Amino acid sequence: MTDYDPRTATGIPTEPVGSLPRPSWLQEAYAKYDAGEITHDQLEAEQDKAVKDSIEHLEATGAPIISDGEQRWSSFATYAITDTLAGTGLADHLAGTGGQYFAIFADGHRRQLPRLTGGPFRYKTYAADTLAKSLPMAHKPMKQAVIAPSMLALLYPLDEEIPGYSQDQFEEDLVAECEKDIRGAFAAGAARVSVDFTEGRLATRNDPRNPWTGRNMLPHFIELNNRVMARFSAGERSRIGVHTCPGGDRDSVHSADVPYSDLLPSMFGINAGYFLIQLASERDKDPVYQLIGENLRDDADGVAQTAYVGVINPLNPRVESPEEVRDALVRAANFIPREQLGATDDCGFSPFSIDEKPSHGSPDFARETAWQKITNRVEGTKLAAEKLGIS
Repeated sequence: MTDYDPRTATGIPTEPVGSLPRPSWLQEAYAKYDAGEITHDQLEAEQDKAVKDSIEHLEATGAPIISDGEQRWSSFATYAITDTLAGTGLADHLAGTGGQYFAIFADGHRRQLPRLTGGPFRYKTYAADTLAKSLPMAHKPMKQAVIAPSMLALLYPLDEEIPGYSQDQFEEDLVAECEKDIRGAFAAGAARVSVDFTEGRLATRNDPRNPWTGRNMLPHFIELNNRVMARFSAGERSRIGVHTCPGGDRDSVHSADVPYSDLLPSMFGINAGYFLIQLASERDKDPVYQLIGENLRDDADGVAQTAYVGVINPLNPRVESPEEVRDALVRAANFIPREQLGATDDCGFSPFSIDEKPSHGSPDFARETAWQKITNRVEGTKLAAEKLGIS
């Protein structure tokens, strides 16, 4: 675990969620790998090139902590179980067909998970496996995002039991793998680890096209995440965060119509040290700031929670100015204690490896836009800290 004080450089802490758009040439390499036209070693060479470019650009933004952009991952949700979104290199005991839809997005496209066929459940790839390759390229502290157990819980069939492998057995294995994923990331050198929990807001949507969303699964999702958190000390959990957003794939969302009041009071029951919360693209921000201030805990089983509010919208190519970022944080400070306030992006800039970024025109333009957005997030956070008298 790397020593890192999130307030040193910017007064108000700021960090990214994780992902960046994959350049078009890397997305083409994924397609060639799926088609058997290149080897895994050749795909890895292209991934390494994309990571190096991502780290160099992120460090140039002035960000105090960076990620590797998840350039080596199939997606934020499936890195642990498959090499590509098409299912090449699927982990043991998983089938590429018949799984549940993770989400149906507002533009109509869908993302589907594999289907669990047996046990024991084990990750094929841990976050530390890719982080260890990225750290030697970096000159700044690195954070690592990992997937929540609640997302991978959807691998288990919704209405049937797998012979010889009960849902309880699966979830015991799942919680253990999630713990191993987080511990491995810290051991590899991550300064912070955030848990992607985008399914939280979706769990309250009740979409008839996607049956799991109508099963009141949020309480169980919270419980699964807390089973993982319970395996860490308060000191460790001060560096473990939880990210929530209404989705961000192909510049579309899956649950922006769900009121945050359905999620946030429950979500802050997760005993994590900090939360990364989509807010820049939220239409009515003040009620959400108020909800955060009312539900953020000073003592979450021994750790004070911090709320990193979204001040950058990765789905919109318009670049927010530093002054807009400053003003959003100053406004949020009317509702959230200043010592518990941070700044982030609404979501990863491309959580899935194949993402055309249609609102941007191309993933390559989206990458260039991301650098400026992140630069302005960092600068705007410093301006807000100055205006609020935080040093």
